[in-house]
Amino acid sequence: MRTRRRDFLVGAAGLGIGGAIRASSLLPKYRFERRPKRSRVAIVSVNDYSEKIVETLVAALGLFSLDVRNKSVVLKPNLVDCAPGQAINTHPSLVLAAAEAFLLLGARSIVVADGPGHERDTQRVLSESGYEGSLAAQGLRFVDLNRDHLLPVRVKAAYTGIEYLWLPRTVLAAEFLVSMPKLKTHHWSGVTLSMKNLFGIVPGIRYGWPKNILHWKGISESILDICATVPIHFVIVDGIVGMEGNGPLQGTPRMLGKVILSDDPVAADATCARLMGLEPGRVPHLREGSKFLGNCTTTRVEQIAETLVPPRTPFELVPEWGHLVA
Repeated sequence: MRTRRRDFLVGAAGLGIGGAIRASSLLPKYRFERRPKRSRVAIVSVNDYSEKIVETLVAALGLFSLDVRNKSVVLKPNLVDCAPGQAINTHPSLVLAAAEAFLLLGARSIVVADGPGHERDTQRVLSESGYEGSLAAQGLRFVDLNRDHLLPVRVKAAYTGIEYLWLPRTVLAAEFLVSMPKLKTHHWSGVTLSMKNLFGIVPGIRYGWPKNILHWKGISESILDICATVPIHFVIVDGIVGMEGNGPLQGTPRMLGKVILSDDPVAADATCARLMGLEPGRVPHLREGSKFLGNCTTTRVEQIAETLVPPRTPFELVPEWGHLVA
């Protein structure tokens, strides 16, 4: 019954926002420019989740000028729903490795936090996705952002028309916020990566499941408003096994064997799009975000570690997003 209800919500919401996903442009509504002169993105190969990933992450993080000493770090994975064996959630092994890596770099505290967008029972998601036991074994605290203490924050852009967002105290208090998405296609936004991952900080208890108010306001517009309001300090993308097709829930797992790290969420997502065989400039929120939040063009992104090699076969997309293929 739960699956049928979810399918109904997906279909109904799709009817309501169908005209928005192919919007050719978004009017500039930003009030500042956070875009750096140049951004850095590292691609590293990780063959599977059984490898010792910590050393790989520590080495990759060492390529960036990060200072997390004595800082509170919040790791924000992508926890969507309960689907054991499917590539819909950021793998807990990568999150545990990131936690250990940041502690080795001197972080004062690590918290893992998310607000699942579909399943209202967060404890069930933690249990069935393997997070509950993994976090407990490492002594890591998890915060359900759907039910955290909320504070009103003035939105720092004007794409949705929302003046204030009620946001979780845990995220607002973080000194270093790390977006850790699962690399996936998405039937409403084309791709779901580090920027779209911030939908999970908006509490379902106030904005509905699956964050209905944001869907009604426009997904691309909501992504831009949220990312303008809550800066992402760093990105670690789980591209070891991604998803193609009808993502973010009903697609097909696809082996990529990569972890992508960056100090710029726009640059990270643009690189991920290219690794999927897609043109990032055709993704509305990336195209618009590259004007004030980060860098999208290869001339402003320094590719470190491994060379970016597009796939021979692009990731499969639903027909509405076929134009993203490079």
